[in-house]
Amino acid sequence: MQYSDLNQLKEKIEKVVRSLEKEYGIPHHKKKADLLGLLIQTILSQNTNDRNRDRAYQTLKTRFPLWEDLLKARTGAVMQAIRTGGLAGQKARRIRQILQWIKDREGKLSLHFLKKMSSEEIKNTLDKLKGIGPKTVHCLLLFGMGRDVFPVDTHVLRVGKRMGFIPGGMNAGKAHPWMVPLIPRGKSLSLHLSLIRFGREICRAKNPKCEICFLSKDCCYNLKKLECYAR
Repeated sequence: MQYSDLNQLKEKIEKVVRSLEKEYGIPHHKKKADLLGLLIQTILSQNTNDRNRDRAYQTLKTRFPLWEDLLKARTGAVMQAIRTGGLAGQKARRIRQILQWIKDREGKLSLHFLKKMSSEEIKNTLDKLKGIGPKTVHCLLLFGMGRDVFPVDTHVLRVGKRMGFIPGGMNAGKAHPWMVPLIPRGKSLSLHLSLIRFGREICRAKNPKCEICFLSKDCCYNLKKLECYAR
């Protein structure tokens, strides 16, 4: 990417940030003290919606109040507890594997050791574990540790491609490093949460509400639609 292109994309994202904050306000999010709980919640959120994730997590904690209880449980029992979140077998196995890895490494079930690491060290440490991809790590860093990093979920990826600041053929994994130089300092939380809300309410996967979109003038997807209508 040419330097001039990088500047143009940065300016576009800065404009998007201002528009989103004008429409939705500036979100504030308190860091979550239980890093391990946040990590497991994020794993449960994969390929499902927030409601099903929260139901699965609540049932999991009701049946296994302590992480040690969950580690000692049979995989089938964990599967049953998180069934509402989808992919129960895969998620149950991965959660137990991650808990075992933490126990073997630290002698206890806690992610407190991550707080002493840089963000890059944390990424390199957790990326090796199955079930923990870039989005999961970035959510842990942003919401659990207050680091200025930008998670790319399905809503962010879709909106980013339609707006033109994420290439059309790029997957979420590659979009994470792509976005690093583009996000205004201190705006990762604001842009992430606002794009998710925008993606759910207006820029939906099916039947996006382009006619009421306050970002439509800068949207490549909308401009292409207008070009088709004009032919």
